[in-house]
Amino acid sequence: MILDRIIRDSGSILVKGDGKMEITAICNDSRKVTPGSVFIAVKGYSSDGHEYISTAIGKGACAIVYEDQESAERQVAAAGKEVAMIKAESSRHALAIMAANFYDNPSEKLTLVGITGTNGKTTTVTLLHRLFTAMGYSCGLLSTIANYVGTKGTEAVNTTSDPLTINSLLSEMVDAGCGYCFMEVSSIGVEQERIAGLRFKAGIFSNLTHDHLDYHKTFAEYLRCKKMFFDTLPADAAAITNIDDRNGLVMLQNTKARAVTYSLRSIADHTCRVLEQSFEGMLLRIDGTEAWSALIGNHNAYNLLAIYTTAVELGADPEEVLVAMSALKPAPGRLENIRGPKDISVVIDYAHTPDALENVLKTLREIARDRELICLFGCGGDRDRTKRPEMGAIAQKLADRIIVTSDNSRTEKTSDIMADIKAGMDLNGRSRSLFIEDREEAIRTAVMIAGPGATILLAGKGHETYQITGGEKKHFDEKEIVEEIFRTMEK
Repeated sequence: MILDRIIRDSGSILVKGDGKMEITAICNDSRKVTPGSVFIAVKGYSSDGHEYISTAIGKGACAIVYEDQESAERQVAAAGKEVAMIKAESSRHALAIMAANFYDNPSEKLTLVGITGTNGKTTTVTLLHRLFTAMGYSCGLLSTIANYVGTKGTEAVNTTSDPLTINSLLSEMVDAGCGYCFMEVSSIGVEQERIAGLRFKAGIFSNLTHDHLDYHKTFAEYLRCKKMFFDTLPADAAAITNIDDRNGLVMLQNTKARAVTYSLRSIADHTCRVLEQSFEGMLLRIDGTEAWSALIGNHNAYNLLAIYTTAVELGADPEEVLVAMSALKPAPGRLENIRGPKDISVVIDYAHTPDALENVLKTLREIARDRELICLFGCGGDRDRTKRPEMGAIAQKLADRIIVTSDNSRTEKTSDIMADIKAGMDLNGRSRSLFIEDREEAIRTAVMIAGPGATILLAGKGHETYQITGGEKKHFDEKEIVEEIFRTMEK
């Protein structure tokens, strides 16, 4: 593709060079540059791409996109080669638009649906992918857990990938004949303009609670970034929002898209009521029609209502949607129940925010009733510290016994993280708690102290099959550990 076409609408100006030159690739990582590439120098949080311009030129880059002219000219001079030079107002924005152009704007050739919110994003997009697949459509998925082109999956790295990865995958979906793609949209992804240049046919808002304040610093800024997604939806898209969340209507304030609301508690375009539930599933009434689901919990009722609303608003038959929904299974690591000896249930869930932990514990308390409920959890290191005591207080309020342990401590001391959690508990809560740094030992202890019929929640890791401590990533699969413990108990 020629350079002029790639930089079109990117807010960039060709300062020097031939706009008709053929470009073979776009890179923002100098290590991936190949001959004929455009290198986009992005100022990151730990490094500045402008410092790698000469390296990129040395590896064959024939064009450079930059913000800092002085730095770019110095690096080009150091490289000692002639290259095309493109001045950008924002390298991040230019990267996203140029990536879309380079892959021939694939988001315009399928129905792209994005969901943003604190909790429920992964479950919702995963279930949408499964729902539309069950209804006979070829679909793509971009999520925290995995990316799918049809039925072919690869492991994901970020909740919202970089623009090159997104557009490359969308292009693969188009080539594979996919008609739909369901995508998680994180607040960080919005703020870093990773979704610029994408054309969404629908945007979904789930909820907004305490998370990512280590990055955004304030809740107001976190909210602003979520809202930016809806502010940029086109007029022919649907803006689908949960009005039971106090920020649900905020998302609609400046959007050009068609507003659609859903609710479990209020009058809305689409409504749902939970009629009954157990560990096996729950009976719902959605828009007046009863339907069974293998998922449990009010938070999953919201997720199911969101996918029903989305499917119907995209033109699917409501009855067909409800029939297909009744066969859906939970996303990996989301209220995943393992039954063991002594009628013990171990529930694995990704809940790692105060709101998510409270929702899961309330669900388990309702189902377990007067039986023992043990909550095992930790908090991630190098992340928002302010939510730690909140989660300690929530566990104390809703669980009979608590085990505080590690959860991807990264470069922080696990003992310091556990102390932050402990600070949210009073003497009563601390007297019902154990503090065990080694997570596997903590899981074994939870099973050992559980009485007959007890429910044990392992919160925080969910689908993850690794543990990060001191910068080292090791294999750690809670499901494997629990199943091994149960096998030992049965011998």
